[in-house]
Amino acid sequence: MTTNLQATSLSNHLYDQDYCLWLETTAKLLRSRQLESLDFEHLIEEIEDMGKEKRRELKNRLIVLLMHLLKYQYQPERRSASWVSTIWEQHYQIESLLEDSPSLKPYYLEIFSDCYSKAVRAASTETKLSTKAFPTDSPFLPDDVINPDFIVVLVSQDEV
Repeated sequence: MTTNLQATSLSNHLYDQDYCLWLETTAKLLRSRQLESLDFEHLIEEIEDMGKEKRRELKNRLIVLLMHLLKYQYQPERRSASWVSTIWEQHYQIESLLEDSPSLKPYYLEIFSDCYSKAVRAASTETKLSTKAFPTDSPFLPDDVINPDFIVVLVSQDEV
């Protein structure tokens, strides 16, 4: 029989040596309520990282969505089904993130302006248009960007 110290040491070692096995072991320990054997330090770190990852995903998807909306609006002659598909995919993924974690909505509003600035730089690179060709402030309102009705009007399928 292992002591709590030995079990914790084994769990810490697992985290460094075999992450998937550490996850499986941690889940088993939680299910069996063997809290004294948990590697709390790494478990807390992982839970915090999960929240950070969702925020990072939201930010990245918003940048891609805004970039494609800009490209769509400022290069109408180059519109494609691929652009429309990307716009919808990013919209759906953002919508899903916000449905699963409504607490991300304030973060979404907080990062919107910064994401728009990054999207302008990315759109400028892809379109070969100067960053000055795009408005300094987003022509899209944060609530509009996550509104499917707005997207339908903006990217009507018959224009592709």
